Amino acid sequence: MINVKEATAKAKEYLNTFFPEAERVQLEEVELTDDKAYWFITLSYEGVSNSVASSLLVGKSVRYKLFKLDAESGEVISMKIRDIK
Repeated sequence: MINVKEATAKAKEYLNTFFPEAERVQLEEVELTDDKAYWFITLSYEGVSNSVASSLLVGKSVRYKLFKLDAESGEVISMKIRDIK
């Protein structure tokens, strides 16, 4: 079974694969399911807004991604948008 540091590193690596421009990647939340089958890792990062107008007005925004990893192999199963309000 992978530990929390390994799970976090794998989530960051996965994020960087799809969002290489992500800056200031930070760990926000971790959770190991009760049955110890999955890690849920929430990462935040700064990124430029998708719309040009928004980028000019706001600049960079903080975004959140939720990763589900197999706790045994460390394989990333899913990456979802995490909406923090």
